[in-house]
Amino acid sequence: MSAARAAGRLARARLARPGPGLALAGAIAFSGKAIIVKLSYRYQVDAVTLIMLRMLFALPLFAAMAWWAGRGRPPLSARDWAPVAALGFCGYYLSSFLDFVGLQYITASLERLILYLNPTMVMLFGWLLYRRPWKRAQVLGMAISYAGVALVFGQEVRIAGADVALGSALVFASTVSYAIYMVYSGQVVQRLGALRLVGLATTVACLCCIVQFLVLRPIDVALQVAPEVIWLSLLNASLGTAVPVLLVMMAIERVGAAATAQAGMVGPLATIFMGVWLLGEPFTATLAAGTALVLAGIFVFTHGR
Repeated sequence: MSAARAAGRLARARLARPGPGLALAGAIAFSGKAIIVKLSYRYQVDAVTLIMLRMLFALPLFAAMAWWAGRGRPPLSARDWAPVAALGFCGYYLSSFLDFVGLQYITASLERLILYLNPTMVMLFGWLLYRRPWKRAQVLGMAISYAGVALVFGQEVRIAGADVALGSALVFASTVSYAIYMVYSGQVVQRLGALRLVGLATTVACLCCIVQFLVLRPIDVALQVAPEVIWLSLLNASLGTAVPVLLVMMAIERVGAAATAQAGMVGPLATIFMGVWLLGEPFTATLAAGTALVLAGIFVFTHGR
């Protein structure tokens, strides 16, 4: 019996060994999404066309993910399809579209800091819907994080003007939309499994983005975009969308959600580095201080649960 337990521990250790690396790689890949979007906007493409191209190229990847996760399992019932469609619309389509539009007005660094407030919004919705209690450490962490975002926001308003407020509001609405997905997805995940839900919900979101484009834009608009936009959209669909989803799911399987979330703290730092390197965004003392406050606040917030 002891030998069997030892073998089990060894197998679990081997499974967990690449977990932190997968979590870090997933966080960095997710951070590259905003950089790719900002680079694409330099070629005079609008948000509706850009997100359509990203989701068009990502659709086969997510459909394959849903098929793989659903092998040997019963097909979804009407009871399951309704929440999957709602979660896909809210958590991936609406959230992504608001984020893409917001990135037209703010830097990638500020966008990532706002998105990183997601745990506080999840907790807020948990309190509003289920009356889950707050702890003092959570309130303190939330205050520190929002102070950091306000600091960076104030700097960008002084540099870029009033449009920063519109962009920040859109990205914050994106954060709220994804937080709603996080709150309501728990029961569906238990029935379908995390990977299958992600594959199906993102497939729904891909279809929503394609239909949105067909309704709002002439079809020849997609044929007139610069070749660089096509290649950047392919990169965004793969390395910025599908690959990080898989990396994060594999990391959660190996080291758990908490450790994976902690590794995600590298995300804002990676975005700032790539923004300075690839986009020429300014790196200032205010940005450094605001980022430090956001990371410290989220750390306090998550450890106060």
